[in-house]
Amino acid sequence: MLIDIISVFPEYFDVFNLSLLGKAQDKGLLTFNVHNLRDWTHDVHHSVDDTPVGGGAGMVMKPEVWANCLDDLLDIPPLEDISDADPHIGENSHTTLVFPNPSAPTFTQADATELSYTDHLIFGCGRYEGYDGRIPAYYKAQGFDVREYSIGDYVLNGGEVAVSVMVEATTRLIDGFMGNRDSIVKESYTGSEGLLEHRQYTKPTSWRGMDVPEILLSGHHANIDRFRRDEELRRTSDIRPDIIEKLGCRMLDKKDRKLLVELGWDVSGEHPKH
Repeated sequence: MLIDIISVFPEYFDVFNLSLLGKAQDKGLLTFNVHNLRDWTHDVHHSVDDTPVGGGAGMVMKPEVWANCLDDLLDIPPLEDISDADPHIGENSHTTLVFPNPSAPTFTQADATELSYTDHLIFGCGRYEGYDGRIPAYYKAQGFDVREYSIGDYVLNGGEVAVSVMVEATTRLIDGFMGNRDSIVKESYTGSEGLLEHRQYTKPTSWRGMDVPEILLSGHHANIDRFRRDEELRRTSDIRPDIIEKLGCRMLDKKDRKLLVELGWDVSGEHPKH
């Protein structure tokens, strides 16, 4: 997979050379190119932003600078060389453009899984009051796959943090990235139901007066699996009841149903309800 990242702070992504991301590059699974958006400016101040049309606080990133950069990365010819008969130049592209945006749909594990099958990802990091709204709209109109995602209900200083989250969530799903694929399949949000993961423990089994649950020492794998499943249901019910509400009741076994009833859920319909 080829990943291009556009930012006014390219040094932020030096961390991608560490740990599993660095090893994936060494193995040839990933290629990262980080670009400084200011390299596509043409003024002495290397300005990438301007005041918002219609007034308001802050500055907005200019579409022309972004277009200069994206056209180069997408290998789009100059506008005067594009035929009027073929306006949708991105229809056969294998590239997906991703822009963090706090006003966009929330990025999910399903989105990460879908992106992990993409040959080429381009991430654009906004700053200030964000990028001009015509940027994603223009490239979508040209036939490119353009995504805008939020990573949560809060505002960050820029898109770099959000891009880091999406890159890590996506690349770890690439075949060969993780040494043990089971560790991916069994984690939170990666299963078909998306329950929060049960707590994990290691040695020593007794630490500062706190013991790991005794059942984990029993060696009875069926009972251990049931214990972990129950904890996943309890934690999800307590922390993310919205996930429980999306479960299909037909997918729950008798013990699942019994526990959810004890937790105050009605499982008589298509989906559990409080």
